[in-house]
Amino acid sequence: MTITELIEGVPHGYLLPAWGALDVNGLEYDSRKVKAGDVFLAFAGAKTDGRLYAQKAMEQGAVAVISELPAPDGFAGPWIQVEHGRRAMASMSRRFYGAPDESLALTGVTGTNGKTTTVYAIDAMLRDAGKVTGMVGTILYRVAGSERPAVNTTPDSLDLMRLMDEVRKAGGTHFNFEVSSHALALGRVSGISFHTAVFTNLTRDHLDFHGTMEEYFASKLMLFDGAGGPPPKHAVINADDEWGRKIRTAPGTQRLMYGLKNGADLKAENIDAGFHGVRFDIRHPGGRQHIESKLCGLINVYNLLAAFGAGLSLGLSAEQAASGLESCTAVPGRFERVDAGQPFLVVVDYAHTDDALRNTIAVARALNPKRVITLFGCGGDRDRAKRPLMGQAAAELSDYVVVTSDNPRSEDPLAIINDALVGVRRTDTRHTVEPDREKAIRRAIEEAGADDIVLLAGKGHETYQVLKDRTIDFDDREVARRILESYGYALSREVGR
Repeated sequence: MTITELIEGVPHGYLLPAWGALDVNGLEYDSRKVKAGDVFLAFAGAKTDGRLYAQKAMEQGAVAVISELPAPDGFAGPWIQVEHGRRAMASMSRRFYGAPDESLALTGVTGTNGKTTTVYAIDAMLRDAGKVTGMVGTILYRVAGSERPAVNTTPDSLDLMRLMDEVRKAGGTHFNFEVSSHALALGRVSGISFHTAVFTNLTRDHLDFHGTMEEYFASKLMLFDGAGGPPPKHAVINADDEWGRKIRTAPGTQRLMYGLKNGADLKAENIDAGFHGVRFDIRHPGGRQHIESKLCGLINVYNLLAAFGAGLSLGLSAEQAASGLESCTAVPGRFERVDAGQPFLVVVDYAHTDDALRNTIAVARALNPKRVITLFGCGGDRDRAKRPLMGQAAAELSDYVVVTSDNPRSEDPLAIINDALVGVRRTDTRHTVEPDREKAIRRAIEEAGADDIVLLAGKGHETYQVLKDRTIDFDDREVARRILESYGYALSREVGR
């Protein structure tokens, strides 16, 4: 492929004819990975400007540099300036890899809460039905059966196309992934052809990036408009969410609304939610289907409904979808139990917004414990306004609250905690403050008695903690297990994982 063919359709500046005939062997946005014949994509990121590494890329064999900004002084080599860097990268990546999205049935799941569980459930359904799949999400990436660590909830377009190309070459037919609001706003999925778009819900989050709920919602709507590509063939939308009811789909998009209330195309009925998980019936356009799942809580009824709708849109029968959903027994860091034989339940969950925290505590309450002890923290360098809301949610619904650190990043942990305490102190719930997260987990476990539930909220599947000057190894599940074992509990380490 030549440079001229690569940038076809991408708005760009004047291109010298001699440059256009150069052959392109690959694309890279990380100068350390550039090889001979590659085009280097020099875009400005949150932490650095790729143009700083453009000359190094040329020295390593790059044939040209593409950027949305002009070349720096002293740069020697072909430089192509485009109008919108991220959208250009999406278009070029798709063209270079031969549009793998057109060979795969793509399902994109967006919303504030439930994306990860919904994507896991969709992938479980498809694999249970014998499909070869790709899955990309917050926890991990799965490519035709092999797993690898996740880098971003939604990778950059170049990485997405590489993953799709791998799945296609492995004989894959489906690709399912979380589509974050950042990815939509920044053009990471620009021009991609989606088969199915799923909307879970919208609650306060990421306003440090979007500014307002309206802008946050507008970014989500892009998925249903096509995000620069054709509108999705199918849309599966939460009918019980006020923002979901505002979504207008394109005339050619087949729409399925799901929920627990009247007016839903997919409606959950006869719900039995408890320690065993959830059991319910789905009334759908083709009849009724019983669902049994080990996933706990009403919030997972919604997630399973969304996944069921996606399954129908992808051609699965109701029976195939039900079988696949039942095969999805756990999602890492989502109400994940840590069991060392103690007489109380310890649960780790990723809940890091006030709405997610309320939902997770509600799941715990539905198990009829004596008390709910909630530990939580708030992320640094993120929306400060949600901190008191999280504090109030934890205190209103729990019997005892431990306020600690999450990922403080560049902020003072005590300043973050003080913001959260504003909400906690709106109630008279007993609480304590411990900035050291390991000591805080020990404090929460020490407080617990028989038949209590200890909820460790915020970090879920994460295996690290981001501090001001370093990132350290930290896994709530391992820390809790170690503390439980220090008190003499020593059930097999495989239980509860």
